[in-house]
Amino acid sequence: MHRIWKEFVKGLWKELPPFRVVLGLCPTLAVTSSAENGLGMGLAVVFVLTLSNLLVSLLRNLIPSKVRIACFILIAASLVVTVELLMQAYAYPLYQKLGIFVPLIVVNCIILGRAEAFASKNPVLASVADALGMGLGFTMSLTVLGCIRELFGNGTVFGAQVAWDTFAPFSIMVQAPGAFLCLGLILAGMNAFSGWYSRRHEGPPPRAVEAIASCSSPGAAHLAIVEEDAESPANGTNGSAD
Repeated sequence: MHRIWKEFVKGLWKELPPFRVVLGLCPTLAVTSSAENGLGMGLAVVFVLTLSNLLVSLLRNLIPSKVRIACFILIAASLVVTVELLMQAYAYPLYQKLGIFVPLIVVNCIILGRAEAFASKNPVLASVADALGMGLGFTMSLTVLGCIRELFGNGTVFGAQVAWDTFAPFSIMVQAPGAFLCLGLILAGMNAFSGWYSRRHEGPPPRAVEAIASCSSPGAAHLAIVEEDAESPANGTNGSAD
C-alpha cells in the first residue's frame, strides 16, 4: 500500500508533468485560455492515461518488444476516440473549444511516456496509481494556469465575474504570449519554493558545521582541518613520486 501511495503522490508535485518533468506543454500552452478549457483537457487526459496504463500493464507480457510503441499508440488512439465521442455527446461546446487538441492526446508525451517508462514494467495497481497521480497533477496544472490567465485576461473564473467593475483586463493573458508568461512565472515560483524548502530541511552547509564544531570542540575541528589540508591537491598528494 505504501508503494501505491508513493506512486500516486509523485505526480502531484515531485514529478508534476508540465512544471517538473516538462511534458505535455503543447496543450498546456494552447488550451489554457480559460479554466474550463484546462479542466476539460485535463480530465480527458486522466481518462486516457489511466485506462492506457491499465491496459498496457495487463498486456505487458503479451506485447512483443519490437512493436510495443505501435501497440501503445493503438491503445491510446482507441481511448481517445472514446473520449471524442463522449465529449461530442455530452460536452459539445467544450469539444469545439478544445478542437484539434483532443485527437492529439494520442501523441501526448505523458501518455506514451508513462506507458513506456512505467506501465510496461510494473503491475496493474502501481500503474493505475501512477496514471491517476500524473493525470490529476496535469489536470491541476492546466486548471490553475487557466484560472490565472482567465482572471487577469477577462476578470472571470470559470465564466463567473470575480473582478471589480473598473478592472481593466490584460488582453495579452488570454493570447499566446500570456501562456508563456504565466508558465515561466509558475516555474520560477515553484523552483524558488523548492530551493527554500530544501535549504530549510537539509541543515547548514559543511563549512557551517565545521564552524559549529570549532566552538564546541576546538581540537576536533583542528583535526578535521589538518586532515582536509593533508588530502588537498595543493600539498602534492596527487603529484607523481620522485
